[in-house]
Amino acid sequence: MDVTFSHVGICVSDLERSVRFYCEGLGFELVQSHTVGAEFGRLMEVDDVALQSRFVSRDGMSIELLHFDSPGHRGEPVRRPMNQLGITHLSLRVGDLDAVARVVESFGGSVLWSTRTTFGSSGALDFVYCTDPDGVRIELMHLPG
Repeated sequence: MDVTFSHVGICVSDLERSVRFYCEGLGFELVQSHTVGAEFGRLMEVDDVALQSRFVSRDGMSIELLHFDSPGHRGEPVRRPMNQLGITHLSLRVGDLDAVARVVESFGGSVLWSTRTTFGSSGALDFVYCTDPDGVRIELMHLPG
């Protein structure tokens, strides 16, 4: 079967803030910018669509940040429950969990310190959940090696 992974799309409320969060904060690189109009309305199932798209990439993974100029975004910037059907989170392997968590906070994200889970006497396995500025759940994980 001829299938390859392309990208994950995230609807954002403030495009520039999200580009800064993912690029300056988490080290992604801005690789493409697009203006999308009504020609994609049927595909997206959105009437009168007009949006700005920014592709950011890191370690072979691409995220498409989508900002809807028309008709605007829907929903609130809150994280989804882990047991809600659908995509639950993005996961990033980090060398220094505390340092990356501070960066997440400094770029408008939130760190859910109550989720921090550590295994092993020396803290060899260390995890915490964060969110981007629009509530998308991001797992930071420190693993040995």
